[in-house]
Amino acid sequence: MKQEFTITAYTENQVGLLNRIAILFSKRKVNIDSLNTSPTEIPDIFRFNIVVLESEETVQKIVRQIEKQVDVLKAYYHDNEGIVWQEMALYKVPTKEIAERVKVERLLRELGARAVLIRHDYLVFEVTGHREETQRVVEFFEPIGLIEFVRSARVAIIKESRSFHERLLEFEKADPGEALHTNEHLDENKTVFSM
Repeated sequence: MKQEFTITAYTENQVGLLNRIAILFSKRKVNIDSLNTSPTEIPDIFRFNIVVLESEETVQKIVRQIEKQVDVLKAYYHDNEGIVWQEMALYKVPTKEIAERVKVERLLRELGARAVLIRHDYLVFEVTGHREETQRVVEFFEPIGLIEFVRSARVAIIKESRSFHERLLEFEKADPGEALHTNEHLDENKTVFSM
């Protein structure tokens, strides 16, 4: 049965990685509903949040494929119960229509919105919440005159309290990389490679 999942991948910031990850979805004919990349609390490590509507079995396979990418450190998937998430939406509405019907301050407060720009011809405000909340505001403004609307990608944090940095240390202990081998002749470059 298809349901909404958020895939979180921790990666190095490398050119072309986004394309390689996107290809994994298109090969399986899985549509990406939302995609967000951002830096993490660890320098040079980035987080991908990818939202899909798919079966858990398919999502598991995609996550395994993502983890095979060289620049990916770890990938997880969660349903909406395993994460805290929000989306941000911007709305542009005609100032005259809004001002004639209601007080702008009261309307913003009722919608949980924040004014971003107020001009004589239009008002831009933002609402942060789940998709249903931002969609409800769209439906409210359509009869009044919604000029423009845009919604961001999902931003999500895993509910589990441990940080990725702590998990990374655990992964290294559980599956340590190969021991570092040094070349015994490294300091002897003049004698070994002389002619």
